[in-house]
Amino acid sequence: MTNEKSKVYVGILKFIKSYISENQLSYGDKIPSEREFAEKLKVGRSSVREALRALELLGMIETRKGEGTFLKDFRDHQLIELLGTFILDNTKAIQDVVEMNNMLEYNALQLIMRDYDENSLLNLEKQMKKGSFTRYEFMKELVKLANNHLLFRIWTVLNEYVTLAKRSMNEESLDKGKMSKLVSSLLERKQSEVFAAYAAISIKENVE
Repeated sequence: MTNEKSKVYVGILKFIKSYISENQLSYGDKIPSEREFAEKLKVGRSSVREALRALELLGMIETRKGEGTFLKDFRDHQLIELLGTFILDNTKAIQDVVEMNNMLEYNALQLIMRDYDENSLLNLEKQMKKGSFTRYEFMKELVKLANNHLLFRIWTVLNEYVTLAKRSMNEESLDKGKMSKLVSSLLERKQSEVFAAYAAISIKENVE
């Protein structure tokens, strides 16, 4: 690869990374097509194709025929599993990961109450009525509403390890009543009720 081609290739990868970050995308979310990226960057489609192929080989994205290209579920990624065997090597390490996760979610709820967005909360309430949410899916929507990109990114990465340690809790469908209680408390901006409702769905450190 020549220096010029290398610069284009690296530039494309950096743009894709920035696009994912700025749009707060997570696993399962769709990213623009090869053609769309080429038009945005004003580069050849072959260069974009090469960059996307590299990301696919790394297990970061997947192409579904007739649907498009999506960010891959990193919880299925072998690297996360491998790192997890080192990070989650004892009970204290698992407790630390869960505690940090709960702290981030607690802080996200505080930010939501501070920077109140009634329409977004009402929209989440409508989504809840239409279908079921796993704990991860529900908290992902709430952490997004905190509107703090760094908090969201840290929480997303941390949750890969939370799920390894507490898969049954993080991936089970949440009780709609508990979700509704938390969202309605946020809408009413009743702090004590918000944190009481959160306590009912927080991940417990001592539950295996």
